[in-house]
Amino acid sequence: MKKTINRLTLLTTLIALAFGFQSCEQKQKKETKEVEKEVIVESEKPEYFLLRPEVEKAYGYSHAVKIGNDIKISGAVSMDDEGNPTAVGDIEQQIKNCYADLEKILKHFGCTFDDVVKEDIFTTDMAQMLEKSAYRAEVYKNGFPTGSWLEVKGLALPEFMVEIELEVHKSE
Repeated sequence: MKKTINRLTLLTTLIALAFGFQSCEQKQKKETKEVEKEVIVESEKPEYFLLRPEVEKAYGYSHAVKIGNDIKISGAVSMDDEGNPTAVGDIEQQIKNCYADLEKILKHFGCTFDDVVKEDIFTTDMAQMLEKSAYRAEVYKNGFPTGSWLEVKGLALPEFMVEIELEVHKSE
């Protein structure tokens, strides 16, 4: 009888210890998950960039937003710092002006066109866009990103013939 009581006491003690260790382990896992959540939330805080602050505030948009390693860049058009169209009627120059603005934004974030993963081009004249698109090979020297080309009825102002937006992934 005494042996049975000792065995029951030992078994009870072992069960209690097992539950105690399991409880500590679950608490530690919960704390680890909470710390991981804090790190993820902190790294995903958006960083906004305005290329032409007065123009962008007037129209209600940010030219770029970076979240983590990803950057979304609003469509670039051929305009001066006051928002007036430039290179009116010259799609090739408008294309070059768009890429010049996009390059400024990429440099702000420490990126190049090699970091671009998606490029969407909107144009009011696809035939001219196709004819003048060779300039893109100078921009994307190491391969072209994914993307779409769309012919549209119009852009923000009737003088704009092309608009280019980008998605970027910045490798660490």
